[in-house]
Amino acid sequence: DAALARRPALILVDELAHANAPGSRHPKRWQDVRELLDSGIDVYTTLNIQHVESRNDVVAQVTGVIIRETVPDSLLEDAESLVLVDLPPEDLLTRLKEGKVYIPQQAEWAAQNYFRPGNLASLRELALRMTAERVGSEVLVYRQGQAAPATWPTGERLLVCVGPAPSSAKLIRAAKRMAEGLHAPWLALYVETAEMARLPQEERNRAIQHLQLARQLGAETVTLSGGRVAEEVVHFARARNVSKIIIGKPLRPAWKDRIFGNFVDEVIRLSGEIDVYVIRGQAEPGPRTSSSPVRPPTDWTGYLASLAIVALGTGLGSLVRPYLEPSNLIMIYLLGVMIAAIRWGRGAAVLGSLFSVLAFDFFFVPPFYTFAVADTQYLITFAVMLLVALVISHFTSLIQRQAQTARHLQRRTE
Repeated sequence: DAALARRPALILVDELAHANAPGSRHPKRWQDVRELLDSGIDVYTTLNIQHVESRNDVVAQVTGVIIRETVPDSLLEDAESLVLVDLPPEDLLTRLKEGKVYIPQQAEWAAQNYFRPGNLASLRELALRMTAERVGSEVLVYRQGQAAPATWPTGERLLVCVGPAPSSAKLIRAAKRMAEGLHAPWLALYVETAEMARLPQEERNRAIQHLQLARQLGAETVTLSGGRVAEEVVHFARARNVSKIIIGKPLRPAWKDRIFGNFVDEVIRLSGEIDVYVIRGQAEPGPRTSSSPVRPPTDWTGYLASLAIVALGTGLGSLVRPYLEPSNLIMIYLLGVMIAAIRWGRGAAVLGSLFSVLAFDFFFVPPFYTFAVADTQYLITFAVMLLVALVISHFTSLIQRQAQTARHLQRRTE
């Protein structure tokens, strides 16, 4: 009450975790500090690591003593700064003997019980690690505020890429062992694409099981959606200041990698300053299952509908041909290609693109009703028309697949 009445700019409050005398304004001293802060008064205070609420179980396991007076972590998270007073165990024991901490009888009991050298070394490590975590969080916040494009290797942080393949379980265990060896936090990331969303339910469930395994082993698990997995992985790794990425070796034939490329090479090319560890992708024991999407029987409805749209566009073009230039008639066919891509997908749109070029040549380019071309410049027109139609169909179907993936993720989240 006196402090609130005087309203100093700064007040010193010793021993943040102690209980107040009966009848005080608050039962705990940290509650006094919270009210002082809410009143606009800055506070300097002190706290021993064993009184931090989130470390209570660890302290009890190390020392055998359950600490009853604790301070919520939220108070430390709100602090402007956190200063570590790193006192070696030998110095503290010397201060105990000299009577600078407790009276002689109490100091002797403390030195033989709670303040044993092993306990003090463990508590010191806890304090150092907590301070390092606080500094690590400040580094992440600063990097995000500065939009730093590169990672800052101030501390090790691992990222393992998981999926429905049985070998993901091996990657997760390897990442756990590596994280333990480096005493580093680690994350498990699953990127779901449109192709992944079309996998059988059994394989999608396996991906979820792999994330659960990583969570049980102590990882932070994250699920993202995107079109290019490698780009999503590297972008996420940079955002979280990851120093090492762990991925599995590809299992498909080498000729496919040479023609279509592979995930591993793309991650290595994009990773820049981030180290990439490639671990042999060996399947778990048990029946071998395929990770390829199950392709349903071909539905010819979309292809027939695409041809019908071309025919409709040709009829519409014939009606307006006296009023429009041939170049404007092309827009009618491009509109039809876009409709086919939105409604029936890429295959129907590609078929519509080819037949749109043929129909435009046959009905609207002299000599009419023949595929012969009198003016060679129309060949360039046909090529550009086909290219634009294919690009429109590709990006329209790509956006459609991304929307399907987003809806799938939303349903799974709900």
